[in-house]
Amino acid sequence: MRGAVLLVCGSLLVAGCASMPDSGDVQPVKASNPGDSQVRVYAVAPRENADPDEIVDGFLEAMTSDDPGFATARKYLTARAAAAWRPEESITVLTNAPDRDQADHLTDPESKGRTYPISGRRIATVDASRAYQSQAPAEFNQPIHVVQQPSADGKTKEWRIDSLPKGLVLGEADFLRNYRSVNTYYFASGENWLVADPVYIRQRQDPVTRMDPVTQTVKALLEGPTGWLSPAVDSRFPSGTQLRAGVRTLTTDDQSTLKVPLNSKADHVSSLACKGMAAQLLFTLGDLTSVRVEQVEIQGSDGKALCLLGKGQAIEEYSPVRDPRRGENPYFVDGHGRLRMLSVGARQPDKPAEVPGPFGKGVAPLRYAAVDREESHAAGILQEGRELRVGSITADEELPAPVVTSSALRPEDRLSAPSWDGRGDLWVADRNPVKPRLWMVPGGQGERIEVSTPWLKDGARIESLRVSADGVRIALLVTKDKRTTLQIGRVERSYAEGRATVSVMDLQNAAPRLESVAAVSWAGPSRLVVVGTEAGGVQQVRYVQTDGSTSTSSVLPGLNGVTAVAAPGNEQAPVVADSDQDGIVRLAPGTNWQPMVKEGGHPVYPG
Repeated sequence: MRGAVLLVCGSLLVAGCASMPDSGDVQPVKASNPGDSQVRVYAVAPRENADPDEIVDGFLEAMTSDDPGFATARKYLTARAAAAWRPEESITVLTNAPDRDQADHLTDPESKGRTYPISGRRIATVDASRAYQSQAPAEFNQPIHVVQQPSADGKTKEWRIDSLPKGLVLGEADFLRNYRSVNTYYFASGENWLVADPVYIRQRQDPVTRMDPVTQTVKALLEGPTGWLSPAVDSRFPSGTQLRAGVRTLTTDDQSTLKVPLNSKADHVSSLACKGMAAQLLFTLGDLTSVRVEQVEIQGSDGKALCLLGKGQAIEEYSPVRDPRRGENPYFVDGHGRLRMLSVGARQPDKPAEVPGPFGKGVAPLRYAAVDREESHAAGILQEGRELRVGSITADEELPAPVVTSSALRPEDRLSAPSWDGRGDLWVADRNPVKPRLWMVPGGQGERIEVSTPWLKDGARIESLRVSADGVRIALLVTKDKRTTLQIGRVERSYAEGRATVSVMDLQNAAPRLESVAAVSWAGPSRLVVVGTEAGGVQQVRYVQTDGSTSTSSVLPGLNGVTAVAAPGNEQAPVVADSDQDGIVRLAPGTNWQPMVKEGGHPVYPG
């Protein structure tokens, strides 16, 4: 492969000699992005009489290709190893391409084989269900063992690999070049709105299944939610539902309709269940920029249409945020503790607008605030941090009684900033070091419920929180041993004898490469904006998926001293942040940070 590349490069140089400059200063040239998805790697089979070093290096390169069935990569393996190798079983993601150390010739003197240590820094794994799990960087060391076996003509011997790590082992750049994240969607348990569940599919045709990206995405949806999310969601697809046998390509017609043929498991679903299935497909396929799907037609095993659903109807009936016009402008607490609304759509920031009700009047100065997603009520933590109160922001009224209080001695140990989910429930953490707790207030005004948090022990406490619009996931900044990390928890609810039980389970570190996290906000169905610092680095603002994965374009322009951040649910509105040096600033798409308000802080979009 390298020889072919050099030959092509040499031809280009010869062809361009007439115009090649022979004088002038040397200018630096910025290298192309190593994760560019347009770059393709073509596997090259092992040459005859290749030495064992070449066999190992060739196999590591062949793993990064799109070769159908990884057929060329298997040529580097013995027949037994080739039959046993399952590249679809898992992916180990390293910071860089795996390093191949020199073999110790004395490691296997009896079989005259050689063992090559393969090493790197592991940052993530992807399992057979395509679920990405980010990890704190850790040493990866696995052996590749090569032996000599008779060649095809039986006259000589060829080196081949007979033992290797399971699945694929890829550097991060190769992983991002070959794979992309998509959201599959499932229904919140017992509810009628959808929850995003990110998985990774191949950027192009899958080498194992030979499916295009659209078909891969549909297949991933039909296989069900990832193990972490499955206890909190349901699928409308009957168990065992698959694409009709032999389907490897799905394309839209001239009406942007995607017809999805299923097996017999879906033949007898009700009209209501079929619409739910179509909604799951429409939301899931909405993430793919390579195809425009305006409606989905689900077909049974006989090819007849079972139901048809349009994109607009799906959003209207199944989105956790029903009115996309709401939440276009953020709120903040001004220098006098009053709730104000910012207009962020204009070219130049407008004067903050006064908010009706007791919080806007400043009857009781605020420390933090959160506005519900209907923009009818606000929850406020009073300045001393001891009380959480809920009041109208559409009409004047008396300041209501507190719904949650804290008895901690210091203000910074009392109540955190609150957050609303899409159900209208209100969440807040009590940071009291004597007994840290997490509270949920049904509807923002009901009897408070202490949320079960079995992991909140041994000195850990919740510094701040943000609940997703679907109410199934919660982003938590948890401090333990003087380190604050971003954890994503799964919200589970149950009802017995008229009482609700709420738990936050199975915390996952969503930003393990950040040594400390200062602020977080939801920025879509499965994406967060995070403010944090890497070990020995400076503070940065970046996008992070709920599974901890990032992209090469995830880092936002630099901003100093950020203490709070607020992101919109749509990509057209700007990200808003609170900076110690610049006050409240906004970042519109394609621009840099722009100052808005000097006095005040804690900006929040509804939620």
